[in-house]
Amino acid sequence: MITLIITGKLLLAMMLGALIGIERGHKGKPAGMRTYALISLGASLFTVIAGEALQFVGAISTAYDPGRVFGNIIVGIGFVAAGVIMRREDKVEGLTTAAGIWIAAGIGMSVGAELYAIGLITTLIVIFIFWPLGHLERYIEDKFGFEMTRSYKARKNGE
Repeated sequence: MITLIITGKLLLAMMLGALIGIERGHKGKPAGMRTYALISLGASLFTVIAGEALQFVGAISTAYDPGRVFGNIIVGIGFVAAGVIMRREDKVEGLTTAAGIWIAAGIGMSVGAELYAIGLITTLIVIFIFWPLGHLERYIEDKFGFEMTRSYKARKNGE
């Protein structure tokens, strides 16, 4: 029975991540459906493992603390997310995708911790941010003639 429950958690985390990734992939972003699904699945897996391992240890102690696992998931995903951030001429690209990867891990962690409603609600909020809010941002840029993103001038010789 426990294997079936864990399998359900992992599949739900994968599906929620994939939902976010569909939108990103449709827009041609560097991380798409498979990436988001894997990020969410992996975070859920490590969260489940941390919780299950606690049963064998018996209690949180200096020898075993699942909070360390959770903290390391967040840090590890930060490294993955940093890989999609690129500087091109006077713009930094990929920040929204990186933030999406980071939050997809949080969604996976919430599902792994059996906080299903939080995972689902967060997924819906992220999709809203990426889709309707993205359209609103482009509308404002077109309507008022300015960019909502910032540019910078690269310094020469470390100035």
